[in-house]
Amino acid sequence: MITNVMCVVKMVQKYQSPVRVYKYPFELVMAAYEKRFPTCPEIPVFLGSEILHESRSEDGAIHVIERSCKLNVDAPRLLKKMAGVEYVFFIQKNTVNWRERTLRIEAHNETFANRVVVRETCSYSVHPENEEWTCFEQSASLDIKSFFGFESTVEKIAMKQYTSNIKRGKEVIEHYLKELISQGITFIPRWTPPAGSGRDEPSPAVGQEPGDIPLDPGAPGSPCPSAEAASPDADKLDAEYIERYLGQLTPLQESCLIRLRQWLQETHKGKIPKDEHILRFLRARDFNIDKAREMLCQSLSWRKQYQVDYILQSWRPPALLQEYYTGGWHYQDKDGRPLYILRLGQMDTKGLVKALGEESLLRHVLSINEEGQKRCEENTNIFGRPITSWTCLVDLEGLNMRHLWRPGVKALLRIIEVVEDNYPETLGRLLIVRAPRVFPVLWTLVSPFINENTRQKFLIYSGNNYQGSGGLVDYVDKEVIPDFLGGDCMCTVPEGGLVPKSLYQTEDEPENSDHIRLWTETIYHSASVLRGAPHEIVVEILEGESVITWDFDILKGDVVFSLFHSKRAPEPSHKESTLAGPCAGDNVQLIDRTWVLGVDFSRVESPLVCREGESIQGSHVTRWPGFYILQWKMHGPPPCSSSSLPRVDDVLASLQGSGHKCKLIYYYEVLASKDFRGSMSSLESCNSGFSQLSGVTTSSSQSQSSSHLSR
Repeated sequence: MITNVMCVVKMVQKYQSPVRVYKYPFELVMAAYEKRFPTCPEIPVFLGSEILHESRSEDGAIHVIERSCKLNVDAPRLLKKMAGVEYVFFIQKNTVNWRERTLRIEAHNETFANRVVVRETCSYSVHPENEEWTCFEQSASLDIKSFFGFESTVEKIAMKQYTSNIKRGKEVIEHYLKELISQGITFIPRWTPPAGSGRDEPSPAVGQEPGDIPLDPGAPGSPCPSAEAASPDADKLDAEYIERYLGQLTPLQESCLIRLRQWLQETHKGKIPKDEHILRFLRARDFNIDKAREMLCQSLSWRKQYQVDYILQSWRPPALLQEYYTGGWHYQDKDGRPLYILRLGQMDTKGLVKALGEESLLRHVLSINEEGQKRCEENTNIFGRPITSWTCLVDLEGLNMRHLWRPGVKALLRIIEVVEDNYPETLGRLLIVRAPRVFPVLWTLVSPFINENTRQKFLIYSGNNYQGSGGLVDYVDKEVIPDFLGGDCMCTVPEGGLVPKSLYQTEDEPENSDHIRLWTETIYHSASVLRGAPHEIVVEILEGESVITWDFDILKGDVVFSLFHSKRAPEPSHKESTLAGPCAGDNVQLIDRTWVLGVDFSRVESPLVCREGESIQGSHVTRWPGFYILQWKMHGPPPCSSSSLPRVDDVLASLQGSGHKCKLIYYYEVLASKDFRGSMSSLESCNSGFSQLSGVTTSSSQSQSSSHLSR
């Protein structure tokens, strides 16, 4: 275990492993773990250890060992000479509980403790669903205060060592388990209390062998391979599950996924996205957690604001679109990715825009992306390996200057922008065939709006270059190549054609849509909160025992949410508009500066600090008629007394606040108390949540007070 500490934590500030599962009982795993003492040839950097303290409980159930462990860190000789050390020492404390069948390992560095603080915690425990299996988890943290000006160098060394050691460490316990089995040791009895202790003794297990050995748990261990994809905890990720459903990830990538997932569980309870969706955003931002979190939160708010989760249930493409939109799903490619065929050259983009408008085209493209994610999940189950993206085959035969019609190109660019922001890493490969001479013009217009990672997945064939070796047959089975590309497979994708001008909409005719407009309408309101200028809305209640419900997302900055009651009707104030600036058009203030809290109005909900990226839902049962004011104001550090200094985090937060402006979207509704169905998730009436992307999560119990808030 200690062998990985220096590597784990010097590279990242925090590390969290997935749950690794062994198909062996706890006692046998502990026997393998013990074989790593006093040193381990399998891990050359671990040079040895010395017991500093050892104790046992009276009944022998608890065994504690504290050791000093000596490591030979692979670092440049010059760096070691400047640091004045040849070896690094760690203190490790192991606590095994034979009654509970757990081992907890706590470690910290002794060398350079005043410059670098390294902490690691590991645990072995019984699998909650199979008592004959053992689970392992590991977490670590790092705080580099200073290191002779070589902080960056030390970090790079740690990154290299951690990657190699963690891969090797996965095999160590398995190696010793096989060694035990080869020696005929396949079973070790569980601990039983000594005779006369008064405790109930568990029934002896069947199959005890003469070669059973006593255990001394406490040797340094390391992460080990999982044996089954059985999830030991609904809220945790199993290593085998990750490999089976998400693909091969490095230890750091696993840690990023787990940490971002934990953050979402804390801030978006009851409706976090599925793991494969979270992973796509991490990949899109090269596993930078902060950037991925920002991108993902913006996308989740967009999905909620425009009810994208319900698009597959609510959207039915018009007959005209079904006839003239030349795209459709067609089997899968050689890698098992769903294959989407788009005969763009045969599509009358100008006619579709004029007949249906941009809104219908965007909604149709979004439904295609939602269907693509669904098909990826299905293929993952069918082929027994992770399928997280699809392949798009674009036929450009027939592309001409008509396709470069300015409003059509503008609509295309807007669609690309929406897809890039909300469906990253869903396109595995784009095959463009029969590209004509006009294609470079279109590519010049479109390519700047496409992410570099996405552009690298494009393969472009002109003329008949797509035929034969090196062409489509390298990526798509010959049996499913469409007939119009020289294959034998009949393709049901519409052939398109010109949209009759008689179907064009007039300029003053609105687009036909019973749905919320993705670009213009939403059930959510947007608001800005500025320093000294909170955003406030008023709800008039004519009778008691009504229920005010709210649902809002913090898009930028941190705010404080409060609920007030007043018998007087507040009036919107625009006196501070010059102070707030020209961007305060979506900022409304209602509480007059002359009002006195406790006299003119009263607080009926305690202030709630809401952090950037959080999703808040709540309700309040009114006790009196009157005017209820929902207020969002900017959250700032508390005023400092003369004897105290501001916290560093608060100073950094104030410096990072762009323009001292926060942004949020919100929805509120008033219900009769008899109609209220309060829960941790948004009310059914506001159709909030991420039903298509969310995994099954549990909601905490309903609050007993007259109001409750949930993150």
